[in-house]
Amino acid sequence: MKIKVLFRLRSLEMGGVQRVVLDLLRNLPKEKFDFTLMLNLYQGELINEIPQDIKVIVVEKGKEQMSLNPFIKKIQLAWRRIKLNFYSKFPTILYLLKVPENYDIEIASSYAEFDMVLKSPNKHSRKIAWFHTDVSYDVNQERAIERIEKMKKFDHVVFCAKYIRKVIEINYNVTYPSSSVIYNAIHVDEVRDKASESFLEYQNIGKPIFCSVGRLHSRKGYNMLIDVHNRLIKEGFKHSIVVLGDGEEKENLIKKINQLNLEETFKLLGTKINPYPYIKNANYFVLPTRSEAYPLVINEALALEKPIISTDVGGIPEMIDDEVDGVLIKYDENEMYESMKSFLINPSLVNEIIEGTKNAKMKFDENLIYKQVAEVFEQQYQLKLENERN
Repeated sequence: MKIKVLFRLRSLEMGGVQRVVLDLLRNLPKEKFDFTLMLNLYQGELINEIPQDIKVIVVEKGKEQMSLNPFIKKIQLAWRRIKLNFYSKFPTILYLLKVPENYDIEIASSYAEFDMVLKSPNKHSRKIAWFHTDVSYDVNQERAIERIEKMKKFDHVVFCAKYIRKVIEINYNVTYPSSSVIYNAIHVDEVRDKASESFLEYQNIGKPIFCSVGRLHSRKGYNMLIDVHNRLIKEGFKHSIVVLGDGEEKENLIKKINQLNLEETFKLLGTKINPYPYIKNANYFVLPTRSEAYPLVINEALALEKPIISTDVGGIPEMIDDEVDGVLIKYDENEMYESMKSFLINPSLVNEIIEGTKNAKMKFDENLIYKQVAEVFEQQYQLKLENERN
């Protein structure tokens, strides 16, 4: 019999966690596992990426399926919120209405799904938490500690980077008896194929171009990147910056760009389903983030042989070999300024790093990653059987 596995996700808005889950659903062995994806909201840019052979449970419809009439839509959203709150308080009713079978394993794909899985009325399933966050940078440490404590209730915890687990051990003196580190997979050939699509977006943007991909959030460092860009432009170092992504900081960033008269050289291009042509056709890649876990986009930029400048945070040092296939810096405006300036004035340095990226493919063994995930599922399933026999 196949092992029945239920992945819980809030929705499928564009994001690293969502992409990781979809990748696992596509590539884990179907002869061993019977997968179901349960979405609280059937919405997001990645809805069409769900593999056709995966069963899907939808708790509530997404915004895309709602009325175009603003008044009716407000009512629909309010009613949806009431129902989700009800299901959260009474998960047994949710499972009776929406979940037609019992599962051997239930997975909280991120901290957003912790409560969903921990409240499951299926007491015999093994509960797995996937954790992608550097809690030391959470401004709300009470919330961070709450998440750390909740992870103790899971049967197994998967961390996406060694650093993420180490931070909790050192800063919070918490270890988990059953845990593992499994990196997020990327497919080099697939990334390169998608990057080769016809691309004319940079025709009217000044060269050279730094590309960045990330959520427009205060901790992602784009406010600082604007300041660095402004300094370089004022000193006569011609270049442009394009950022792919959306988020709550977008309006503030636009306002700052306009105040500094940088509209022609600092472009916020929004979320892109296929960001790879943008990365490939840029000259450099930059990630100015204040905190990070294991950002897939770093490996994707390496796969596209882009010279990278990134802050030395989270699991990024596990991805980049400093001054070999990228440059690691502190989260500091002057360090960012100096590193970007060096890329602009030192082509030999850039060429050395590009040469270094050609060996980066050796870091991406997706088959090993899928094997590690499958082994975790199989081990948890055996423990479930042992518990049932006892």
